[in-house]
Amino acid sequence: MISATTIEELVNEFLDGTEFYLVDVNVQPGNVITIELDGDGRIGIDECVKVSRHVEGSLDREVEDFSLNVSSAGMGQPLKLKRQYRKNQGREVKVLLKDGRELNGQMTEVEDAGITILLPANKKKKLPERSEKLAWEDIGETKVKVVFK
Repeated sequence: MISATTIEELVNEFLDGTEFYLVDVNVQPGNVITIELDGDGRIGIDECVKVSRHVEGSLDREVEDFSLNVSSAGMGQPLKLKRQYRKNQGREVKVLLKDGRELNGQMTEVEDAGITILLPANKKKKLPERSEKLAWEDIGETKVKVVFK
């Protein structure tokens, strides 16, 4: 079976020096390889195709056959890397905490220790607008909310 580490090395080698970066690699039985990419700006299909060609050209199907899927980190997908959090600073997010709480607000800061969320006022609970600092270890999942204005 092709190792995820081998794929990570190939992708990182190709993306080195660019604004794009590897988010995740998954290799399932039967060598079904899934690569997820992101970028500091927008990432398009052209970048995904280039990475796919690089990985495919570096592996030998005669030795070990494989299936390869390269895609960009999609909207609605959880953020996985601090770099993704930094990219989305200032946006509306939904954070699921490991203690079961859910927070919805604007991610105002991304720091080494965690993130800060600006929570809107809640008239029902008589809570004013407030900021809450969240440590990385307390965060279960963070998704960027799609906001239509």
